[in-house]
Amino acid sequence: MITESLAITSERTTSRHALLNDIFYEGSAGEYKQAIEQAREAVLHFLENNTQPFSGVKPATMKAAVAAVNLEAPLQNYEELIAEVHDLYIQHATAFHLPQYIAHLNCPVVIPALAAEVIISAVNSSQDTYDQSAGGTFIERRMVDWTCEQLGFGNLGDGIFTGGGSQSNLMGLLLARDHFALRTDGVNIKKDGLPPNAQRYRIFVADTAHFSNQKNASLMGLGEQAVIKVKTDQRFRMDTAALRQAIETELAAGNIPIAIVATAGTTDFGNIDPLREIAALATYYQLWMHVDAAYGCGLLLSSKYRHRLNGIELADSVTVDYHKSFFQPISSSAFLVKEKDTLKIVQHHADYLNPAEQDYEELPAQINKSITQSTRRFDALKLWCTLRLMGKEQLGIYTDMMIETTAATAALLQQEEDFELLSDSDLGVLVFRFAPARGIADLSALNLSIKKSLFFDGTIQVASTKVKGEFYLKFTILNPLTTVAHTRDILEAIKTRGFELIG
Repeated sequence: MITESLAITSERTTSRHALLNDIFYEGSAGEYKQAIEQAREAVLHFLENNTQPFSGVKPATMKAAVAAVNLEAPLQNYEELIAEVHDLYIQHATAFHLPQYIAHLNCPVVIPALAAEVIISAVNSSQDTYDQSAGGTFIERRMVDWTCEQLGFGNLGDGIFTGGGSQSNLMGLLLARDHFALRTDGVNIKKDGLPPNAQRYRIFVADTAHFSNQKNASLMGLGEQAVIKVKTDQRFRMDTAALRQAIETELAAGNIPIAIVATAGTTDFGNIDPLREIAALATYYQLWMHVDAAYGCGLLLSSKYRHRLNGIELADSVTVDYHKSFFQPISSSAFLVKEKDTLKIVQHHADYLNPAEQDYEELPAQINKSITQSTRRFDALKLWCTLRLMGKEQLGIYTDMMIETTAATAALLQQEEDFELLSDSDLGVLVFRFAPARGIADLSALNLSIKKSLFFDGTIQVASTKVKGEFYLKFTILNPLTTVAHTRDILEAIKTRGFELIG
């Protein structure tokens, strides 16, 4: 009986091993080719046959379709699988590559980065330690060094790829907080927690800055009350006179300024805070200066407009989103510091991963620079492949084209008596509204109706925001294929729909 049982067990084990071998190893080559080919055809169909940016599907319809799928009944083959994915996702996916998509900070992606995505997902390296990603460790470090060079940080800079701008901004504020506490009070927050006076820490941002500043202050135990919003000028950039006054006001109230967050490319207006003047105030008051260049980092590629970032080299830390302005697939962001030693404060050693006694010059470990990710994708390969095949100059030409299309579109808006433009842009964002010459009681309601109507038509996607409580439409030009002819047509469609709604 024992022999028979062992034989049955061995047979079953061999069968399971054969099955696993077919799924994961040699027997999977044919299946892999089939799966990739099916996916490729679906992607090509999406890219080549879409004529509008959105299907117009309503949320209730989408919810019901997904809920109707029986997850306990696997599909039979890749044809069925890709067909289901097409029906539930691809045919309703927003087509960021079309010029009629002019809404949020979503860029079309370049093909070398897509090729890298296939490699990244299939090889599935993790960027924690050298023994998990030998070449990946040094490719990521080279991309970090390259970006530091573009920023003007020199050879003392360092950083790490992150999951997005909000995470990078969190790292900037965390380093600002911890270095301030260590320098002024001798408190190691990482080990001992917040000092009693931390409730009086203050961080200064423009009132147009990204919402992640408030969320990050909350996550760090400082509360949203720690974030002081500074008034902006006529172009919606941080007003440095107001900044100085805000710092003095907080000092007089007994509070403790620790950092300034400048924005290089605001989400709503695409404008850049006066970086040199802010850096001078940061130096005077001995504050950490972080620059959120998640959007404006694209100027690093441009020989024509790079000067708009002058002063960024004076920052202590910078956020860069390659998936916004370098035409990279999500996600691809980085956090950079001017002085590499400032990153040491986030290190935590684990014996099974990055022991304290290891020589990290001999065996480097990127985990030593990360605060929230241990297992981390090799996203740097996408940027590497893009730069190696296309080069910085070609990407810079794309950046220049978008800036110039935006400037020309702003001129169109200023010429049109039925539109009201709030500001020009350093990058590619225009905030405006349809405001026909004849008096309309509620322009906010009218422009909201225009946006919703066009969205569910699926023909045009624009974004929106509120300024002083009023609703405005917003163009975000992040596609070099978008021309002034396209933006003129979109403005005409907005005008036509507006007059239709007026009746």
